[in-house]
Amino acid sequence: MKNIREKTIVLTGASGGIGRSIAEKLSAEGARLILVARNEEKLTQLLGDLGGPPHVSVAADLGEPQGRRRLRKYCESLGSGGIDILVNNSGINEFGFFEDQSQAAITNLINTNLVTPMLICQDLLPLLRRRSGTRILNVGSTFGSIGYPGFSAYCASKFGLRGFTESLRRELADTDMQISYIAPRATQTTLNSNSMVAMNDALGTTMDDPSVVADAVMKIIITPAGPDKYLGWPEKLFVRVNALLPALVDSNLRKQLPIIRRFAKHQV
Repeated sequence: MKNIREKTIVLTGASGGIGRSIAEKLSAEGARLILVARNEEKLTQLLGDLGGPPHVSVAADLGEPQGRRRLRKYCESLGSGGIDILVNNSGINEFGFFEDQSQAAITNLINTNLVTPMLICQDLLPLLRRRSGTRILNVGSTFGSIGYPGFSAYCASKFGLRGFTESLRRELADTDMQISYIAPRATQTTLNSNSMVAMNDALGTTMDDPSVVADAVMKIIITPAGPDKYLGWPEKLFVRVNALLPALVDSNLRKQLPIIRRFAKHQV
């Protein structure tokens, strides 16, 4: 899809740091955006800032059935125009050792990062299949391939999203629909608590600007891409090493554990 001008794109989590940056890039290329988030005030601000093509916003909690129905109903109202691309970007993070996290927090994280994107895909897939050359892009994380201390539930949600994306891609292999997964590394957004930022500083972990993720999303959408895209170095290397020699990564992360544990204590 080399030209996305006037293509209709559903973008969830549009009002967050990464979502807003993606929206700005897509708008600049002439796409028509359906911006989805829970905060109506932030969506209104984003619409005003974007200008350009006739974008619309849908304020909805996609974790609730009525929110997903609202999104699908709007997309159905477009009729033959339909939608061309779904970017599943919404998500939350939770830093802290697993035994210290509440069951409610764990359930909310899994539902938000995994179950909800799956259900959105299920709701919108029939609409996407009405048109040729449509796409789904699920925004995951490097932690969807590397289990990391202090992020057990978050890792589980992103491992699941990656597996779901892979399976759905194979289910639709006999169609012209592209199903992709992008895995950003640590990114500078409000999802990061002060303890997370301090821990990354102590470990020397690079945090990307949201625009880096947005540029990668644009590249996946506009050009033919492989099934998965990982961002950052040495994170790309760690993903490969973890798949082939997990004990080596175990040893490396064990050395980091005292620092991780120190900052995780401030999350409780």
